[in-house]
Parts: sequence; structure tokens; C-alpha cells
Amino acid sequence: MILRVRVPATSANLGSGFDSLGIALGLYNFVDLVSLGEEDRLEVFGEGEGDLSSREENLLWRAMERTFELLDFRRPPLGIVCHNAIPMRRGLGSSAAAVIGGIALACGVADLTLSPEEVLSLALEFEGHPDNITPCAVGGVVASCLVGKSVKFVKMPFPEGVYVVVAVPDVEVATEAAREALPREVSLEDAVYSLSRATVLAASLATGKLENLLYAMDDRLHQPFRARLFPGGERILEEVRRLEGCLGVAISGSGPSVLAFAAGNPHKLATRMCAIFSESGMRSRFFVLDVDQEGARIEGGRDAS
Repeated sequence: MILRVRVPATSANLGSGFDSLGIALGLYNFVDLVSLGEEDRLEVFGEGEGDLSSREENLLWRAMERTFELLDFRRPPLGIVCHNAIPMRRGLGSSAAAVIGGIALACGVADLTLSPEEVLSLALEFEGHPDNITPCAVGGVVASCLVGKSVKFVKMPFPEGVYVVVAVPDVEVATEAAREALPREVSLEDAVYSLSRATVLAASLATGKLENLLYAMDDRLHQPFRARLFPGGERILEEVRRLEGCLGVAISGSGPSVLAFAAGNPHKLATRMCAIFSESGMRSRFFVLDVDQEGARIEGGRDAS
């Protein structure tokens, strides 16, 4: 192995932070550069195995090639092996991981360093919403917005002793379908409801006021509509928040995975979330994760950011 890229899963929105808040999670895809100068080769193991081996359709490969083009770097033939643990089309940032991973790999091959702003500018060509690509690139909990064609972001601390519990049902929800489920107009009352909670959510994460998360993660812009797209979604949002140790619960990204912040025993929350999916006729699995604070990293080469 010549170099390895480690790229984290992410969860966007965090409830009220619609298209603006995201968090990097300790669940990773690994991309290994195993040969140079022989022939182009792409192998995928784990999530997406058998579906992502076409270079023309593989998002990581496309992002890598675009980065080489913009860097004006003529690459040699590459042998790449992907070990994917991030579930696909489950609201855990698999597309963002592919894009950021491809950019990072290109930087490693070219032996160049890009700033986080440059990485995100490249990533926007493939992933137009910054709330996944930004924490994937820089790690941690991040508030972000678009200013023209640039991503502006603020990385916030995340308190120790808090677990992130993610329940992943055995059903896919395409981002496009999740977008189409949203209303095109909202009332002023609902806009204020969500905006005020998003403000409190960001401030509470930044200052460690965890007691606010339970209500600050509520919203009326996307979750009530997306929770109907998969069995058990509405029940989880309503019931898990009442469990002892639950600091807050939200749909992860556009779903169907559901995320909860837990103090104390996280397995109690995970077990109940999966039980609700089971009672709704859905198989599921869960992860208990730390927050990744580094973002995409290159091992055996230079960092992309």
C-alpha cells in the first residue's frame, strides 16, 4: 500500500439545523492506493461492493479525476481499493465521503496540500449542500453556509462523554425523494419556530449547554415530512426523546437513519430505536459512535487540508 485515505461518515441537519449543521462521525471508509504506473484498477469492498466498481460511475473516482484536472496534474495509472463501512443512501454522508475521499486521494498522489476552503470549493461541484462535505473535510460539529460559490464555516467543540447513537434501517431513501417530500412554502410561524431552535442548537453545542438539545433539535421544515417516508420514523422521533439519557434525537441527513445524542448508557437508546423499526416491519442495525474531530486524513502522504 502506497498511501491510505480515511474519510468519516457525517450526519447533516441535526434536526433544526436544516442544510446548515453537520457532524463528523467515527465510522470510516478507507481508500488505499495500492499501485502506481501499472494500469487503472478500482476495487470496492463492503458497502457498495459490486455496484461502485465502474470508474465512470464511481463518485470517488470522478472527484479524483476532476481534482487532477484542476490541479493540472497528469496522473499515472492508479490501482485503488476502497473499503467502505459507511451505509449508502441512509443519511450518513456516503456521497460526501466519496467526494472528499477522491479529492484527498488526488492531493496525496500529486503531493499537494489544499486549504479546507479549496477542498470544499472543489467538492461543491459534486455535492451542493455544505452541511455534509464540511464536517467530512474538517471533522467535528460544523455550522456552514454558502456565500456565492464559497463555503463559510465555523467548527465547534463537542462535549466529552456524549455518545452518538445511529439506527440504520434496511431501507433506502434517495436524497432527491427526501427533497421532493418537502413543502415549497412554509408559514412565518414555522420558519420562526425552526430558526429560533437552530440558533439555540448551535449556541448550545458551542457552549456545552446539553440540556437544551432535546427541544433545540425540533423543527418544522423537514423532519415532519421526511419521518413519514420510512416505517417507524415518526415513532422514533416521538418516543426516544422520552428515554432516560437521551439528550436529543433527529433524522440523520435526509434519512432514513435516525441519530440520538446519549449520556449514560447509549445501548438503551439504540435498542429501543431498533425495536421500533422492528415493530414497524423493518430490519435495522445500530452504531454507537464517537465524534470524529479530524475529518478526511491521508496516511502515508500529505493531508488534503
